[in-house]
Amino acid sequence: MKAVLSHPTGNRNVRAILASLLAADQLAEFDTTLAISPQAAWLRLLPGGLRQEWLRRTYEVPAHQCHSHPFRELSRLLLPKLGVRSPLRHEQGWASMDAVYQDFDTAVAHRLGSLQTRHGADTVYAYEDGALATFTRAKALGMRCVYDLPIAYWETGRQLMQEEAARLPQWAPTLGGGIQDSPAKLARKTKELELADVVVTPSLFVRDSLPAWAREKPTIMVPFGSPTSTTATLPTAAQRASRPLRVLFVGALGQRKGLGDLMAAVKQLDRPDLELVLLGTPLAPLEFYRQQLPQLTYEPGRPHDQVLALMRTCDVFCLPSIVEGRALVMQEAMSQGLPLLITPNTGGEDLIEEGRTGFLVPIRSPEAIAEKLNWFLDNRSAIPEMGRLAQQLAARYTWESYGTQVFTGLTELASNHLATT
Repeated sequence: MKAVLSHPTGNRNVRAILASLLAADQLAEFDTTLAISPQAAWLRLLPGGLRQEWLRRTYEVPAHQCHSHPFRELSRLLLPKLGVRSPLRHEQGWASMDAVYQDFDTAVAHRLGSLQTRHGADTVYAYEDGALATFTRAKALGMRCVYDLPIAYWETGRQLMQEEAARLPQWAPTLGGGIQDSPAKLARKTKELELADVVVTPSLFVRDSLPAWAREKPTIMVPFGSPTSTTATLPTAAQRASRPLRVLFVGALGQRKGLGDLMAAVKQLDRPDLELVLLGTPLAPLEFYRQQLPQLTYEPGRPHDQVLALMRTCDVFCLPSIVEGRALVMQEAMSQGLPLLITPNTGGEDLIEEGRTGFLVPIRSPEAIAEKLNWFLDNRSAIPEMGRLAQQLAARYTWESYGTQVFTGLTELASNHLATT
């Protein structure tokens, strides 16, 4: 196998796949929008925060194996800083995220012929919304198409979100752009899946979200990795008992992640010894959230190390999501000693050893959330040990293992295909 790996922004799971392909000498090329050299002299001239932002676009890959397509992504990042936002309109703007993905996809597709000729590329590995042109060209060249689907398939997600808009209309504006995607965008997603030879998913929830016609495709399911567990001192049981139980929610502040149900549960309990801490991007004015729950604590976004530090000041992590793929923040919270209170739709069902590392509750059930929060309130002394067990479980999931398992699955499927042809 010689693979072309493509992703516009290169997140943590993409980097794990990239590392596994490089280690096995099976990378033909990595394509992304921005690839910055960490040794670039101009980086040192930037303020610290801005420099860290650009350093997120550095990759441990030889320069000759990395190709960037920067124009639209640079425009998407820089125009808002200049006060220009109309080009970023959802699906409509020439510098919108959709435009970035489609332009990038087209550019990668144009490179496949030469990559096949020069490097023997026989596989393309691409991600949702950035794979249609690449897969179409790959099929014409006889290349295998690997489709990484990091979140629930759009039909499942859209149905759940439409149901949420009807169930909790006051939260409908916080459901995000997915519920407003155009028929053309949804058709592209469907065609990408149709063209895929192999589907990679991070959870049972995502795998089970595939439509019936796609479930016959070979599927590789591997959960994401965890960050390194903290070595910092965590609060003792006595310290926890001297203050309210701090329940942490991290993510976009919307009902896709079940925030309305969590706030309803806290309001239902109405206990002064319970504090709900919200960290993330508001999808409505802050006044809206305070109308739902006046006593909430809001924490604005911050660098990742400070997010982990905030986690260590809390007691329980709660994410009652309606639609996810595999929320990385769950394993981040576990790595900092927090037990979980989550739904199966977070993609983290395997992270729950009931009553030991946390609890699993059904979606759309403030009553079930309230019941478990009440359990934590009545069993404060059990939380440190639960946090320790959560840390241990999270540590079993490594990024190296994630990349290796996906790569091994792909090579085994390729070998089986060759053996049957």
